[in-house]
Amino acid sequence: MARTARQLAHEQTMAAILRIAHQQLVTEGSAGLSLRAIAREMGLVSSAIYRYVPSRDELLTLLIAESYTAFADAVEAAESRCRRDDYRCRWLTYARAVRRGAVGNPAEWALLYGSPVPGYHAAPERTSEAGSRVPLLLLTLLADAGLKPSADDPPMTAALHRELDRLRPDLPGDLAPEVLARGLLVFSSLCGLVSLELFGQFTNTVTHFAGHMDHQVARLAVVLGLPDAT
Repeated sequence: MARTARQLAHEQTMAAILRIAHQQLVTEGSAGLSLRAIAREMGLVSSAIYRYVPSRDELLTLLIAESYTAFADAVEAAESRCRRDDYRCRWLTYARAVRRGAVGNPAEWALLYGSPVPGYHAAPERTSEAGSRVPLLLLTLLADAGLKPSADDPPMTAALHRELDRLRPDLPGDLAPEVLARGLLVFSSLCGLVSLELFGQFTNTVTHFAGHMDHQVARLAVVLGLPDAT
């Protein structure tokens, strides 16, 4: 359906608000986001902006959903270029795309995977779907690879087994709890490696970050139990 001039104007204003908010995120951090400052930059009276974004929490929710979506789009596009049966290539490409997205957009990474924003209460019904795309892509890879429990998996408590088993109907394939636990370990390890690099925690330890990441990602492929390409 054709959009009216009013609808187009609203969309353009919202796009400008989010563009300036992303710039604020870079210069001020998530705690420094200010609707009044955005209004000033746009030449609006401060009350006018609340017709578009009613609160700072709403602005953060919009930024989080938009950042998750852009991040997932980039990771999925990179991973899709690998041959489907080359699981190690898919994993390496996935991990490199995660790091590339974080290094290229550190403020967004901090918003998504850093410390919680003080006073902000997330709206999971509006951010969870976009936020789950990157971890679900990893679990899809594990399901495609046909990974099964192995003798290398440490014992799992009955409570944890039940908890992970309850997740299975909502996940790709038919991942056993032991395989799901491996996926959770590896995803959290990847996020930790990226965050430690971005937040300067490898100072005087590692300087060749890309090589370090590839080395650790290859090690994590072994932890996952991914087969070599055929």
